[in-house]
Amino acid sequence: MANEANPCPCNIGDKFEHEDLGHEVTIEHIKAYIAKPSLSTDKAVIVIHDIFGWELPNTRYIADMLADKGYIAVCPDFYKGQAPWKPSDDWSTFDEWLKTRDAKNINKETEVVLKYLKKNCNVKKIGAIGFCWGGAAVHHLMLTNSEFKAGVSIYGVIKFFEKSCNLLNPTFFIFGEKDDIIPLDQVSTLEKKLKEECKVDFEVKIYPGQTHGFVHRKREECNPQDQPYIQEARKDMLNWLNKYVCL
Repeated sequence: MANEANPCPCNIGDKFEHEDLGHEVTIEHIKAYIAKPSLSTDKAVIVIHDIFGWELPNTRYIADMLADKGYIAVCPDFYKGQAPWKPSDDWSTFDEWLKTRDAKNINKETEVVLKYLKKNCNVKKIGAIGFCWGGAAVHHLMLTNSEFKAGVSIYGVIKFFEKSCNLLNPTFFIFGEKDDIIPLDQVSTLEKKLKEECKVDFEVKIYPGQTHGFVHRKREECNPQDQPYIQEARKDMLNWLNKYVCL
């Protein structure tokens, strides 16, 4: 549960036992994990990690899933070598830790990755997805970078968001009904602001009974009651990317 001592409930969920299908690369000053489909493609998705960083097997699982669906998927280290959060860390220090890892301070690294994808992978169409901290980062990118065809913000913590909702690119927002850190009134306010300000396509969807992290932090075999919603959210994510990145 989220509380004053635990302000971000990303410790909810499971750590996947996943064997990487891609490989690690160095892109200028940052490291990244990249997975490619079996057939050549000009489509790519930047996968933005949560507070547990770019090496979390769960996030790489999603990148490998995207590669299996025909996208080049790259998960950069947006913490630029700084240590990610660990479940054993003291949650009372989280706010101080977060100050050095601003979800809006990713423009330089994003440009580096975009350049790499275009030059080294011949990519022409690019989307972005992100989880928790990364979901807030997606919101930022959708406000500031028109090179993206689409974005999917997956339980992006709304209090990390920028206030503007005048998005440049079609964006899909995924939330869980029982997410303790993202109350439904915040989601309602976000949707209201999007309707007032946003001039591109967007969708806000709430998945019944789901907690923070359900899309990438819950193992389906261990959470059979949640499995339909995990699968539905992943399908919705793919459908949004397919609709706009594949144009």
